[in-house]
Amino acid sequence: MTEPVRVLHMLYSMNRGGAETLIMNYYRKVEREKIQFDFLISSPERCDFEDEIIKMGGRVFRVPILSKDPLMYIKKVNEFFKQHKEYKIIHSHTSAKNAIPLFIAKLNNIPHRICHSHNIKNEKGLSGFIKTILRPFVKYVSTDFVACGEDAGIWLYGQKFYEKHGMLLRNAIDAEKHRYNVDIRKYLREQNNWSDKIVIGNIARFDVQKNHELLIDIFFYIRKKKSDAILILIGDGPLRENIVKKVETLGLKESVVFTGVVENVEDYLQAIDVFLLPSLYEGLPLTLIEAQSSGLKCFTSKDVVTNESNITGLVSFISLADNAEKWAEKILSSIPYQRQDMYQTILESGYDVSSAAISLQKFYFSKLEKSLK
Repeated sequence: MTEPVRVLHMLYSMNRGGAETLIMNYYRKVEREKIQFDFLISSPERCDFEDEIIKMGGRVFRVPILSKDPLMYIKKVNEFFKQHKEYKIIHSHTSAKNAIPLFIAKLNNIPHRICHSHNIKNEKGLSGFIKTILRPFVKYVSTDFVACGEDAGIWLYGQKFYEKHGMLLRNAIDAEKHRYNVDIRKYLREQNNWSDKIVIGNIARFDVQKNHELLIDIFFYIRKKKSDAILILIGDGPLRENIVKKVETLGLKESVVFTGVVENVEDYLQAIDVFLLPSLYEGLPLTLIEAQSSGLKCFTSKDVVTNESNITGLVSFISLADNAEKWAEKILSSIPYQRQDMYQTILESGYDVSSAAISLQKFYFSKLEKSLK
């Protein structure tokens, strides 16, 4: 039996973040007897998806964290490529920082080096400054230029370059799994005593990017108008305890539910009434596609999240310059609404992973065919 082609994905971890979940969506749908995904990550802890990766035939390797010890990171990545000559395709997911591992891959004569853009803005501070410096170099060390949307492609590669050389790889989801289901909604709301309440939801890692500080302020003003409102925060991360303290300080402890990381995100999306994502920087968030697939009204950051994400007409964009009270007013003005099944819209827009995975698999094999010519 012929061994499957192995594609190496490079990113920080394989926890339940946007890019990580996207990769797993594709991995579950490709023909794994023909193509396998391996992962080179930096997170020292065991990751949420690691057991599933191994069960499906993938492998997980680790190198040091780039930001903590750049020289050791470069050394170990270089050693890895010298030891693993089986990889002909590297797919890197770390924005402008892709320039570093893909440069090392180029030095090791790996023929296909895919740079993937997941954002349309940099974060502020030193990390953002470093990415700004590295951004021009990705064009010289990569062979293929992928983006989650046009805005993300233009941001990382430049408009003319992306229009000529770029490729769109949609943040595809399992549309059937996220389809609006009134029975699941009713059951979960009854089980949690949410039946007669307005339920606001957020799915995000607790870090600066996701702007939980503003999210809690917005909910504070929602509660002033609707005293029975509930906020569900799904996820984990380094700033979780800070947000827990803020919730307690504002007297919201009884109204905010911290679920931690959950495997049945799609069920919670059925139960909530509004999806809220006031991020400081983003690309085209996977969670926003999942929420729309569930028929949810969504509110997110204007000029931060790309307009391309509004594939159903359910997304409203609010400026981060607006204060929390104004966000709350706009959110409450949308409730109630008639929730609808968006399954067909997701399929027609190309965001269902069943068909998208076929395209990705063909893309990978087309790279290998070119090598053989």
